[in-house]
Amino acid sequence: MSPGTHGFRISGRVTGEDYRDVLIPALRKGVEEGSLRALFVVEDYDGFNMDALKEDIKGGVPLEFRHRDAWKRVGVATDVDWLSKAFELFKWLIPGETKVFELDEIDAAKRWIAEG
Repeated sequence: MSPGTHGFRISGRVTGEDYRDVLIPALRKGVEEGSLRALFVVEDYDGFNMDALKEDIKGGVPLEFRHRDAWKRVGVATDVDWLSKAFELFKWLIPGETKVFELDEIDAAKRWIAEG
């Protein structure tokens, strides 16, 4: 990932620890720097557990609402069809620009995240 951007590779089941120890701290760093640009590469996704949902509500949602102006670009690269559709359906909830990419477009996704 380019400087000033954050990249996450998600595979398997997402847990509360994943949110608490990795995702929330990185998102917090981005919004505190005033410019959050993040790419989520999702492969072999097996959902999330209830602790992950709890950590998202406790840590992620407040970052979205309190720091809306800091969210610049958020992208998802995945071949998980239902996940692409869900992201498109609910992207209005995510501050900033959003875009979905196929897994074979990761380089283009990284460039898009860094631009603008």
